[in-house]
Amino acid sequence: MKRIMVVGVSSGVGKSTFAQKLGQAMDIKVYHLDTFYWTPGWVEASTEAFSAAQEAIVLEERWIIEGNYMGTIDIRTKYADTIIYLELPLYVCLYRVIKRWLTNIGRTRPDMGEGCKEKIDWAFIKFILTTYYRRKKNMPQRLQAFQKVGNKKTIISLKSKKEIGLFLKELASQD
Repeated sequence: MKRIMVVGVSSGVGKSTFAQKLGQAMDIKVYHLDTFYWTPGWVEASTEAFSAAQEAIVLEERWIIEGNYMGTIDIRTKYADTIIYLELPLYVCLYRVIKRWLTNIGRTRPDMGEGCKEKIDWAFIKFILTTYYRRKKNMPQRLQAFQKVGNKKTIISLKSKKEIGLFLKELASQD
């Protein structure tokens, strides 16, 4: 595992936290796609700028890239050797999104674009509610399709807090 993608069923599933822990355990730099997609004031980056940032990262020898952004996922899947998919229940994802907002009100998280203070709104909650089950249903096919992009990939699906914890614990014990 040298070039790792961390994707998940939804916001709040724990992609950022997992990627940080994975990066620390493996001593690999972690890149959060939100830091490239969102510019100050929650303005979306241009597709060209967002893609260019990813195209520069994937040429590095080792990386962990965290985030879904399916519109540019082929940039990452072409070079990834490992794809880790996180899936937790919808209620856990929603709880974590609300907890994250309450914990970070008025601040910009390290895994977010500069100048993007923590916020929550109905559009974001609605996005989570309307995409969760569709993503969950479609992910097995997507993961299979990723195998056809570039080199052969290791696919790891972690579908509970216990599985996620055990994976990180086993990885740490391999040192």
